[in-house]
Amino acid sequence: MNWSSITGALTGLALVALPSLAQAAPRDPSGVWLTEDGKARIRVEKCGAQNTNLCGYAVWLKVPLNDQGKPRVDFNNPDPKKQARPSLGHQMIMGLKPNADGRYEGKIYNAENGKFYDVTIWSEAQGELSVKGCMLGFLCGSQTWEQKADLAPGQLTGPTNGANGPRADAEWAPKTTNVANAAGSPATTGTAPKAPKSAAAKPAAAPAKTAAPAAQAEQPED
Repeated sequence: MNWSSITGALTGLALVALPSLAQAAPRDPSGVWLTEDGKARIRVEKCGAQNTNLCGYAVWLKVPLNDQGKPRVDFNNPDPKKQARPSLGHQMIMGLKPNADGRYEGKIYNAENGKFYDVTIWSEAQGELSVKGCMLGFLCGSQTWEQKADLAPGQLTGPTNGANGPRADAEWAPKTTNVANAAGSPATTGTAPKAPKSAAAKPAAAPAKTAAPAAQAEQPED
């Protein structure tokens, strides 16, 4: 995603305190949003152990390939292990936490320069997402993202960390405990059929007992 418009604003805008007027509760920011520059679609969804944080992933890029015709990679990432990962599908909104106003605060990653910024995200108007990024805590710039319900060519639509889906950073990866438990449940119930098997063995022993009296009945005839 190109965050250059906000990055440029950060160097020339001073923080302006927002008036603390009575406002309606913010809307759920979950959904797919087109960035203000139109270069990326970001899927925003709940995440975290209690599903109360907010994560976001680049599920569509206007320019997914580099000058060599290969998928763009996150080569500016400060983590060398992530520098070869595809830009499409990478996580950029890092588990934001809800504040007292119902907005979400935390860190946003800019793949254009490999830097993290403080960010606040909220939605008050239907179909619009407000994104306010800050540098050094007092130089801030804002964008408005537009919600999209259609599918753009090449857009990732699968579940996070699933087939044709975006990839979460390790600390925000969807928990697999529920899957493990679900897998364990059939294994537990699978032991139950052993009872019918042992029950079937008992009738098999019964004919052997009836055969014994038959053999004793033949002895007097000899």
